[in-house]
Amino acid sequence: MNDEVYIQRCIELGGKASGNTYPNPMVGSVIVHEGKIIGEGYHHKAGEPHAEINAINSVKNKNLIPESTIYVSLEPCAHYGKTPPCALKIVELGFKKVVIGAMDSHDKVNGKGKKIIQNAGIEVVSGVLEKECLDLNKRFFTYHQKKRPYIVLKWAESADRYMDKDFKPTQISNTLTKQFVHQLRSNEHSILIGTMTAMRDNPSLTTREISGRSPIRILIDIDLKVPQHYNIFNNDAETLVFNSIKNDEEGNVKFIKTSRKNFIENMLKTLHERQIQSVIVEGGGLVLQQFIDAGLWDEAIVIKNNNLVLENGTKAPKFENEASEIQDFRDNVIEFHFRKN
Repeated sequence: MNDEVYIQRCIELGGKASGNTYPNPMVGSVIVHEGKIIGEGYHHKAGEPHAEINAINSVKNKNLIPESTIYVSLEPCAHYGKTPPCALKIVELGFKKVVIGAMDSHDKVNGKGKKIIQNAGIEVVSGVLEKECLDLNKRFFTYHQKKRPYIVLKWAESADRYMDKDFKPTQISNTLTKQFVHQLRSNEHSILIGTMTAMRDNPSLTTREISGRSPIRILIDIDLKVPQHYNIFNNDAETLVFNSIKNDEEGNVKFIKTSRKNFIENMLKTLHERQIQSVIVEGGGLVLQQFIDAGLWDEAIVIKNNNLVLENGTKAPKFENEASEIQDFRDNVIEFHFRKN
């Protein structure tokens, strides 16, 4: 039972770096000596020390380590990257026991870290709160296992299921749901819109409402119709423009030529190659429907204003899926849908 308590704390710690660790997973670690936490740490950013190292560095009395258990939400790494393998450091310091939440299916790890530790004669327990630990890094695992980013669909609709009034920008969400959306953007790696949304709404797709990183912006603009002075091309964030005309690079804007045939699949393949682990698809309706029809989504977030009737405009996507969770945000509700694979 205590193992679960400490792994839960590892999950909480790992989640503190949400949106900041790409392309690495979020990981938390706790060091316990005789029932007392003597060290904690989490992975803050790619290229910086891993969770286990930060936890070890936080221990004031290092003499206690050989009689301590180290808990980690994800299997310690076994390869040399920008930092040395954590599994070797654990062996070097001679921990009494290691408790792992979930094993790392990434090819460079995949049981190797656990094996190194066991071969050194250290007791290892794995699979504690495994589902919760895997869920913390569902983007990381989707990226490596399905060879594409984790896909979050997001849109707002009125009571009569329109996304705007008379095909013009229309405020459907309130200030609370707007802040929620900006936090969502900060947590995800990238955000995607199509030509119509860019032309009609001229969005910046940044995190203006909160303090947080802005995602990489992705624009599907097949015929390059969006004018270069529009907000999506400003210097606030990197922008990738998928089109059928040119490959080019202009400052923070990269034009990527892609075949019109199997466009979505080709684009996702390119995003995978660029190590983009998650994408929010914000629309419009046609782009969202393409992802839905292709079964290419993992999560959907639908903001509903049940007091607003628009009567005419862009129809919300046809989406036959039961919400897993519904939350109230004053006069808005947010439906959370999770794809069952």
